[in-house]
Amino acid sequence: MNISAWAIRTPVPVVLLFLLLTGLGLRSYQTLPITYFPTVDVPEVKVTIEESAASPEEMEVQITKLVEDSVAVLPKIKHIKSMISEGRSETNVKFEIGVPIDRAMSDVRDAVTKIRDRLPAAIDEPIIDRVDSENQPVVVYSVKNASMSAQELSYFVNDVVIRKLQGLPGVGRVELVGTVEREIHVQLNGDRLAALRLTATSVSDQIAASQFNLPSGRANVDARDKTLATAAAVKSLDDLRSIRLTLPQGKTVAVADVATVADTIQKREDFAQLDGEPAIGFTVYKTIGAGDVDVAQKVAAALDGITATMPGTVFRVVDDSVTQTMANFLSARSTLVEGAILAVVVVFLFLRDWRATAIAAISLPLSAIPTFWAIELAGFSLNMLSLLAITLVTGILVDDSIVEIENIVRHRSLGKTAFRAALDASDEIGLAVIAISAAIIAVFAPVGLMGGEIGQYFRQFGLTVAIAVFFSLLVARLVTPLMAAYFLKSSGAPHEEREGAVMKYYRMLLATVIRSRWATTGLAAGLFALSIMFATRLPTEFLPAQDTGRITVSIELAPGSTLAENETASDVIAQRLRKIEDVKTVFVRAGAGADGVRDIRKSVITISVGDRGHRKLRPDDIEKKVDAELKMIADLRFEFINDRGGRAVSFAILSTNGEEASRTAQAILREMRSNPVYVNPTSSESSRQPEIRMDVSPGRAADLGISASQIAEAIKVATIGDSDSKLPSFNDKGRLIPIRTLVADDGVDSVEKLKQLRITTASGAMVPLEEAARFEEGESVSVIQRMERQRRIEIGADLQPGVTQGDGIALLKKLPSVKSLPVGVEMQATGDSDSKDNVFTSFAFAMIGGLSLVMIVLILLFGSPLTPLTIITPLPLAVGGVIASLVVTGYPVSLPVVIGILMLMGIVVKNSIMLVDFAIELERSGLPRIQATIEACTERLRPITMTTLAMAAGMVPAALGHEIGGEFRAPMAVAVIGGLVASTMLSLIVVPAIHVLMAGASDRLKRIGGMMINSEAHTVES
Repeated sequence: MNISAWAIRTPVPVVLLFLLLTGLGLRSYQTLPITYFPTVDVPEVKVTIEESAASPEEMEVQITKLVEDSVAVLPKIKHIKSMISEGRSETNVKFEIGVPIDRAMSDVRDAVTKIRDRLPAAIDEPIIDRVDSENQPVVVYSVKNASMSAQELSYFVNDVVIRKLQGLPGVGRVELVGTVEREIHVQLNGDRLAALRLTATSVSDQIAASQFNLPSGRANVDARDKTLATAAAVKSLDDLRSIRLTLPQGKTVAVADVATVADTIQKREDFAQLDGEPAIGFTVYKTIGAGDVDVAQKVAAALDGITATMPGTVFRVVDDSVTQTMANFLSARSTLVEGAILAVVVVFLFLRDWRATAIAAISLPLSAIPTFWAIELAGFSLNMLSLLAITLVTGILVDDSIVEIENIVRHRSLGKTAFRAALDASDEIGLAVIAISAAIIAVFAPVGLMGGEIGQYFRQFGLTVAIAVFFSLLVARLVTPLMAAYFLKSSGAPHEEREGAVMKYYRMLLATVIRSRWATTGLAAGLFALSIMFATRLPTEFLPAQDTGRITVSIELAPGSTLAENETASDVIAQRLRKIEDVKTVFVRAGAGADGVRDIRKSVITISVGDRGHRKLRPDDIEKKVDAELKMIADLRFEFINDRGGRAVSFAILSTNGEEASRTAQAILREMRSNPVYVNPTSSESSRQPEIRMDVSPGRAADLGISASQIAEAIKVATIGDSDSKLPSFNDKGRLIPIRTLVADDGVDSVEKLKQLRITTASGAMVPLEEAARFEEGESVSVIQRMERQRRIEIGADLQPGVTQGDGIALLKKLPSVKSLPVGVEMQATGDSDSKDNVFTSFAFAMIGGLSLVMIVLILLFGSPLTPLTIITPLPLAVGGVIASLVVTGYPVSLPVVIGILMLMGIVVKNSIMLVDFAIELERSGLPRIQATIEACTERLRPITMTTLAMAAGMVPAALGHEIGGEFRAPMAVAVIGGLVASTMLSLIVVPAIHVLMAGASDRLKRIGGMMINSEAHTVES
């Protein structure tokens, strides 16, 4: 059944269908969430265990390895990674895609429970959480109120603001930034403790034991059923000072006799600064599936409400991803509109009929708008990749309709009425139009079905293209013929357009290449081989650098630096950087590095440089100035972090032998530092921290009846207090304030004073710690990283301008230390280096799968295994155009280019489908093969040229790359335009020659097959 003829004869259902689809699409466009990246739901669970003051090496042996071994036996685990810092062990367990997150969390929780009794008794209870893949903050705010102290403002943010925001739909976690927490400190006098034979541990335990309000039972008292409760918690600081402490000899003293009680703040391990001024704020993350813009708007509205009730409170956005997300959305939309206009202009220049042009033009909104409804049903969002897909198919969406309307116009010129021309032309071109769309859908379907984490990113891209092309096919087969039948004017008497000089020369060229078809095929093969040779020499990288309006720098001070020194250094850095032209704000988050590991020596600086339209300098130029300023600060280690949180080249050294891994990493670092290609190579283990080690004498400790754990506990309580989970609380009007007991700073500020700290022996005597342990100063690692239950040392570096990521990785593999890795040591790519290999490999398999599907579709449509071989001829011919366009523009081969090549696989076969389909049809009508081929090529020259130029014009705005996000779209569009133009020019020459060759080979195969069948039949009859 000819569906186009049905649409022409019964227009009402078609009109109603597309009115409905358009309405649904417009509604979905208004409600679809706008995000930067697609939602990726990876089942990942994090196990966090803390033990105050424990060194990373102790945490690794006593906690991390046990946790890793316990979860390693769980099914469908993909990766196990651990990060160990002082007092904290984090183990991330990533499962295969498809494992329910609830089951993953349950399995991990059960595994940790089984080893709970083997973990140190002093640890806090293990925390098991799911890892939210939406780890890019939506917005970061700072808060100011001149009438509040830092402590009061911190409490206000924590108690009012965070509580308000966490109740908003779409808002995930909200993290505090630079807040100051109130705490009650019982600061012990060391001399008084020694004189009264008390220890910090005993005082802490006695205070903790007296600070509880506990239920004590239930009884029938005075003929009434009453609950019994024991109230022991203090109600004021004076009550706390009055608590009686029991001395070893049985007497008691008040807390005030041995300590100073102060209402103060918790010892800070982080801080934030905005333009050199202390800052307090919060970071907002969204839940999976929520829209960035929607969440940001809801947060802003909620903060406006808080400001109205709290005059003087000022909320300021200091960093956000929404600006970039919204700008990318708007630029993609404008690129789509501009491309559509250019494509329509090209159609008008060829057809010179405003009615026919309008019919072709309307196909774009009728194809694109229903696509929004379909992607909403699929759970997609308007993100960088789905918008890229819609932008990329701008020309394709009008392509099918152009083919239809051009053929209808041609039939109309034969003297037919518009109605009859629409019927005959749509029937004639139907197979070609279906084959074109089916080929594109077949190419992108495998991308939409890619597995793993990468597949979740590109599923929306591939399926959005496939959905849009499907709607384009519906429009071409239903709406375009319908509108042509009733909207076009009949041309009257038949007339033939005069054959111009271009057509005459093309006929002569066709006759020549078909006569010399073997030579033509050989030249095409040689051109393809030459293109491949040049392709191997093209530079490669994962993603082009994008102008996000911010520069991120990770800072690290010298080993042993204090938080106060970090704050001073941050002041200096902010003052220097603010003097740089185009720098708007400098936001510092100290207390952790870019990898999230807590360390008071580290900080992350976010430099806002604003939108490119309001800047004089490029980000590269500003980065150079930042680099120069930071190099002038002594004892400062820094590295620039890209917008994906990594560096240009990054890899990890893995080994079960930590010392061997360290030696290998140091050898590689030395070679990288001597090579000018690599800029500022650093290692995750390059910084060590000073350590005072207490070597316990087993014999002496046994004589005294003291254990190593008692010594560790005595030091910990004296210097930082007991574990947070064990601290008693002071109830201040419903607010619980922790009470921390520790020795005053002047009592533990030297090694000699630490040696004199007292500990109780088994006999009840008090002895200084130096009686049982030897104190030695040294160094220890500040952070330990592990991966797949091996020690992991991360190495990263930037590259000199002009050196691509691919060149940097290739040179790295040639380093002597890399080529001769010790036994038991392996190197593994990480970050962009790892993503580049994984993505390119996945796309290679998707391309192979797509090409296979295209062949299957074409074989089914044309009923011949050789005809599809002719049709895919333009694929290798397009390679030369892609390479030439990249060489001219200077773009390296990157992910956008690979996406462009994938798109070419679908669209370049369009030309050969139109040529071969019409040639076969003419041959069936009685024309000789060569004449039929020449006539088909000359008849299809105009629609092929028109559709090619329309698609190329549709991608010109993206190729210019002037809009925000254009750095990603431009290389892709350039590759598509180059490959499209080159393949079209060559296919008009090469495809006819190969078609005649293949058709001849098909005839010979049929004759041989017929002879064999006849021979077998004759044998049977005999």
